[in-house]
Amino acid sequence: MAKPPSILFNTLFRADTDWDHVSLYDPDDDRPVPSPMADDTRRPWVTLTFAQSLDAKIAGEAGKQLILSGKESMVMTHWMRSMHDAILVGIGTALNDNPQLNTRHLPQLSDDGRKKYNLPRPIILDTHLRLRSDCKLLSNYKVGTGRRPWVVSTTPGSDEGFSAWEKKKKILEAAGARVINIEPSQAGLSIPSLLTILRTLGVRSLMVEGGAGVIKSFLTSAQLQDIAPSDQPSLIQTVDAIIVTVAPTFVGQEGVGYGDDLLASKMLNMKHICTELFGPDTVMGFTTTLS
Repeated sequence: MAKPPSILFNTLFRADTDWDHVSLYDPDDDRPVPSPMADDTRRPWVTLTFAQSLDAKIAGEAGKQLILSGKESMVMTHWMRSMHDAILVGIGTALNDNPQLNTRHLPQLSDDGRKKYNLPRPIILDTHLRLRSDCKLLSNYKVGTGRRPWVVSTTPGSDEGFSAWEKKKKILEAAGARVINIEPSQAGLSIPSLLTILRTLGVRSLMVEGGAGVIKSFLTSAQLQDIAPSDQPSLIQTVDAIIVTVAPTFVGQEGVGYGDDLLASKMLNMKHICTELFGPDTVMGFTTTLS
């Protein structure tokens, strides 16, 4: 039976993990589906992952979809998806790429086997509810090849804006989506608040795939947050692991990057775990700490 690449197990799971296969589960097994677990029980484990060019571009001009991963590293990414409870993208990625966010590239399992691949739940950050009701995520859910998508939004402040938002909400819910409303912070949607809400909804591990704005938000959102009943605000970590695929190509200045204005003082500390080659691509795995 095929198993996931070692870079994923070494980066995402502790050495004492007792699962014989972290991407499969047995419906008859009473144990929960395998998942990386954060030490902080207030939030899910977060894996930030993306493919980039040699000049650190992750999308084409104006965010147009850019296929950077080769076949081998694409399969690696699908193995990674199978190790997480949920997978998150921003609305820009959802509109530009119309992704499926499933595990369709993994080796086919035998028909008579009881084991199944874990299928992550799609989560879309969509403050204005722009997701199309005929997107692949909702189509896959309707035919049983994908889990029900969750759409994370914020309620508009004006009555007129709320009326339009409520209409879009009903359309998406009728198409099968679950709309989760989060109160916005002064800077917009709060990543730490989002993580605590997802954990209360049962999400133990979250794989974040992009796009550029979402990647930047997760990289810079570790800050003092009063998220727990305490006399002192607590520091919440928003990323536990980073897995980056580097394709041997240049995109040029027209492409979209993610790190142009990141500040070193706001970056997480990273520990290199390992590097593996997948076809022409180089994949690096890191774990992160706040200090």
